[in-house]
Amino acid sequence: MKKISAWIQRSSNGWVALTSLIIFLAFTALVLPKQASQARLNTGSDSSPDMSFFYTSKDLYRFAQSYGEEGRAAYVKARFSFDLIWPLVYMVFLSTAISWSFRGAFKEGSPWQLSNLVPVFGMILDYLENISTSIVMIRYPSPSDVIAIVAPGFTFLKWVFVGGGFILLLLGLVMRVVRAIRKQRNGIDQRT
Repeated sequence: MKKISAWIQRSSNGWVALTSLIIFLAFTALVLPKQASQARLNTGSDSSPDMSFFYTSKDLYRFAQSYGEEGRAAYVKARFSFDLIWPLVYMVFLSTAISWSFRGAFKEGSPWQLSNLVPVFGMILDYLENISTSIVMIRYPSPSDVIAIVAPGFTFLKWVFVGGGFILLLLGLVMRVVRAIRKQRNGIDQRT
């Protein structure tokens, strides 16, 4: 894991972080609303397991039942098209932005530098969520008890890691500004 973190750190300069931010914002503004509208049209619902913070296996089966056959097929198709790209987009943005901000906030070699892996875990959990909920949708009405039980856990943990990634980014940006101000003050104090 340290090697992956170090590689992300080396690859993440200001331009990479800025480019990933632009892609993230464009995806958020242009693709997500269209996808949400299409999902609502296909499933007849605004609710979705992957947009829920917490749900149970019974809730997952209720989603599958309420979507109907066409809605379930559309849900699975979205998980293996749009939802293959979206986790990658937010992971690259968060990992590079955290790496860039933490580079200016914490010393090299600090354990905080490993925080750029938090979005990677979020992405992995998102993919596990997509696979498990899709299996339930594909097999419905046949039960997929074990998978239906673990799917909500993947979703919950995904949100913890993705949300944690945004919190870490904010922390890194604040710490970077604080460190820059301290550095500037120390420079002024040494000159006077």
